[in-house]
Amino acid sequence: MSSTPLKLLIVDDNDLFVSALEGFLETEASLEVIGCAANGAVAVELAADLQPDVVLMDLSMPSVDGFEATAMVREQAPEAAIVVLTGSDDPADQERARTAGAAGYITKDRILGELVATIHSVTSPP
Repeated sequence: MSSTPLKLLIVDDNDLFVSALEGFLETEASLEVIGCAANGAVAVELAADLQPDVVLMDLSMPSVDGFEATAMVREQAPEAAIVVLTGSDDPADQERARTAGAAGYITKDRILGELVATIHSVTSPP
């Protein structure tokens, strides 16, 4: 594992959730939150500017939803791996997210048990 922390961009319109997620991720020395966006349009701009290693993307947001934002981030920051963090466990949403370019998909009720491992798995060479 590299000694340089993986740079993360959090995209979610729930401020309380974002704060809690940032607090959780701060405990991981291998990860660094470099930005947050409350909607998909801002996420695309930040991804282009910050070039994160991983984008943690919600699906249900105002302005530009997570599906559309995922596809747009893939164009603006092609090296970034996108992990969807959502409340939806609908298989159709999972397929739609993967089709848009998501490398991982985690429901918000499973974050504590799976998020860090998923972040590292989507950034590891095949």
